[in-house]
Amino acid sequence: MTPTPTTALLLVDVINSFYEPGQPNYYPEVAATLPALASLRDTARARDALVVHAVERHYRGLADFEFDKLPRHHEAGAHDADFFPGFEPEARVREIVVPKRRYSAFYATDLDLVLREQGITRVIVAGVKTNVCIRATVQDAFAGGFEVVVPREATNSNRPHLAEASLEDIERYFGSVVTLHEAEALL
Repeated sequence: MTPTPTTALLLVDVINSFYEPGQPNYYPEVAATLPALASLRDTARARDALVVHAVERHYRGLADFEFDKLPRHHEAGAHDADFFPGFEPEARVREIVVPKRRYSAFYATDLDLVLREQGITRVIVAGVKTNVCIRATVQDAFAGGFEVVVPREATNSNRPHLAEASLEDIERYFGSVVTLHEAEALL
């Protein structure tokens, strides 16, 4: 008999840069993800599930390979890298922050180790952007042997055609794309 998976919620880049109007990576459609993200977060907290805030944070003033592709951004302590209001982590044992310097929450972080130490076998991945950080995180989670779930309502992109293609690939190759209600039932 297969054991029941232990599930963690990964909230990816719910930071000012994407969610605050006027910030460099803001796009109006991103607001549509906020109710789903809040619902997932609240459900995870109520059920004492592990909540991981995976946030892009680069070292202030230092060179970074990613800056060859994108302008300097999300430096530690900068306003654009701060949590979007209402999505700050709570001071509770089963809620952590994992800073990341690349698109994936797994690459060059200790996320894999933390999840394994907590007995996590399934991750629900939500946040922005579907075709970049969500997809990279999902692909690395799958490669690491985690069952991956992406709630459709809890992610999007300013490039909808790429978001849809990414969700199609996630469903086909890496995990499951489900409704918000289905994802919450797994927490």
